[in-house]
Amino acid sequence: MSGLRPPAQYDAAPMRSSVPSWPPEPPFEMPPARTVRVPGRGEFFLRDTGGDGPVVMLLHGWIASADLNWCGAYGDLVDAGYRVLAIDHRGHARGLRQLVPFRLVDCAADAAAVLRHLEAAPALVAGYSMGGAIAQLVARDHPDVVRGLVLSATAQHWQDPQTQRIFKAMGVLGLMLSLAPRMTWRWAFRRAGIRESRESAWLQAEVMRHSARDITEAGRELGRFDSRPWLSSITMPCAVVLTTRDDAVPPKRQREVAAAARAQVFEAPINHMEVTWRGREYNPALLEALAAVGSREKVQAA
Repeated sequence: MSGLRPPAQYDAAPMRSSVPSWPPEPPFEMPPARTVRVPGRGEFFLRDTGGDGPVVMLLHGWIASADLNWCGAYGDLVDAGYRVLAIDHRGHARGLRQLVPFRLVDCAADAAAVLRHLEAAPALVAGYSMGGAIAQLVARDHPDVVRGLVLSATAQHWQDPQTQRIFKAMGVLGLMLSLAPRMTWRWAFRRAGIRESRESAWLQAEVMRHSARDITEAGRELGRFDSRPWLSSITMPCAVVLTTRDDAVPPKRQREVAAAARAQVFEAPINHMEVTWRGREYNPALLEALAAVGSREKVQAA
């Protein structure tokens, strides 16, 4: 499955070129796309590698998409024998557009409904950042679809004052994205040190698919999320892939998640945003975590 791997230069440094304009092509071949219609919920976009291996449902982070978050992991997961399902959450990229406000519990219900509809449950469910919050909600509200849980670069809450100030500014972000989306995303990319290049053209094209309203509501939802009262009650096998250089979700907060969920910890030496192109550093820990929760589930069932 070499076609699912990023080229070496992308894996090492995704944005070197200063060429001002590139076509928005993915850096490598993505897994097959499919639209799944779930009666009573709507149509969902996801990547599905197929195969008869253990199913892994990948849940992406805020202001990302399945591809933006997980493209660097697809190839290694397929080579390890997994059937990979990666969904775009509502309001993100090609995800469901609803008339109701964005809610994390609805994203969790979406993922669970897709797994049931595809008869792919119970599955290993892995969530990154906001996807980790959604994964926690899947485990709480839909335990029948979860064989094992992997949480990464995520927290039990974002209630600290500094983060709360950021989420309270969501109205300004929503207004900027509504009035001048292209300019806003280009400004955000420059602030993040991302220069114009072949890869950044694809990245910007992906984020331009987002719903400004839903992205804004998702930020507010993260500000309200708090699993501290109930995470310890989850009983299925759990592992944490801890991003040790993370400056968005500090490692201390990630270890608190692991302690509450009684999870084994696997460390990946990357920063929060590097998951997209640092697969060589991140994927070994992800594969170990998936193997751990899978094998623990089998031992408990035996």
